[in-house]
Amino acid sequence: MPIRDRMSGNEAVALAMKQINPDVLAAFPITPSTEIPQIFSQYVSDQLVDSELILVESEHSAMSACIGSQSAGARTMTATSSAGLALMWEMLYVAASNRLPITMAVVNRALSGPININADHSDSMGARDSGWIQIYSENNQEAYDNYIQAVRIGEHPEVQLPVMVCQDGFITSHSIENIELLEDESVQTFVSEYTPAFSLLSAEEYAAVGPYDSPAYYMEHKRQQAEAMKNSLPAILEVAESFEKLSGRKYDLFESYRMEDAELAIVIVNSAAGTAKEAVDRLRNQGKKAGLIKIRVFRPFPHEQISAALSKVKALAILDRSESFSSIGGPLFAEIRAALYPLKERPLAVNYIYGLGGRDVTIDHIESVYADLEEIQTTNETGQEYRYLGLRE
Repeated sequence: MPIRDRMSGNEAVALAMKQINPDVLAAFPITPSTEIPQIFSQYVSDQLVDSELILVESEHSAMSACIGSQSAGARTMTATSSAGLALMWEMLYVAASNRLPITMAVVNRALSGPININADHSDSMGARDSGWIQIYSENNQEAYDNYIQAVRIGEHPEVQLPVMVCQDGFITSHSIENIELLEDESVQTFVSEYTPAFSLLSAEEYAAVGPYDSPAYYMEHKRQQAEAMKNSLPAILEVAESFEKLSGRKYDLFESYRMEDAELAIVIVNSAAGTAKEAVDRLRNQGKKAGLIKIRVFRPFPHEQISAALSKVKALAILDRSESFSSIGGPLFAEIRAALYPLKERPLAVNYIYGLGGRDVTIDHIESVYADLEEIQTTNETGQEYRYLGLRE
């Protein structure tokens, strides 16, 4: 039976970790993700889990410990944010290249500098090419559900890659919402007992972790990683189907909201999607054909499915909560435009950078974007493609 409760996003992820009962959790505190290992440490102290808690001196060491324990055949987890993720940078690539299905909660926070502790996506978007699967969460329920699914996705025999599950710092991580939980036994059955593909502790076979890879082999290993990332797309859908049978909650690679006949659409990630949906509803009540795509899976990027979903749209705005400093737009904008390129008829597309450093985004802001799209549809001209939303001039 489902369990109804109220909790923050951090509490929900920590509870998911408890229900999964990993072998190891290695972590170092950083705002706003600190609560996750803190709450989990209480579970360890109360002997509610069988996990080994490893407290280290830095986030680089946290990921190093994760790599060591996962290589030894232990189901391993961690959590971090912002500069903590950046300090892990080197080890993110090591974890992915060694095909280690570590599961990490990333509570999105702006990267310094200047110092800022509020939500934007510069941390996880900066790590988008590190070889980790990336799943994003609009609200606390999704953060909980995504984390449970992430374990099976990463451990899928055709995948064997690490997964980061992202949610917005403070906006969801510290805000309390109604949530529907699964029973401990149901989660345990869903993730099942971990059987590692290889283990340094195995007496039956030998394995090398972190060896030097010469030019004669390095490209082949990178190709294997790339194929595993492609394989994760059907694996994500397979896991989502199983999760729907368990929970009644349906997940896909992205969410299409009122897109059936949409002529004006935006693409967005994480918590601001809730605000944008309200704007869409208001515009629909005015008779305007507005719709929304909310990205759930950013790595691997579901380019074929995205292009199909946007193929009939006339004017499109892609909203990025991070800068790429490319001078032509943010990371989501680059991915969406690349996905649309093969279409013979493409929507006119513009990019908006919004919400950096925790800057609020309101329904009025989103409605102003749709007003711009109406003008683009009327004039058939994009004008300035690279824009800022809610910026003080």
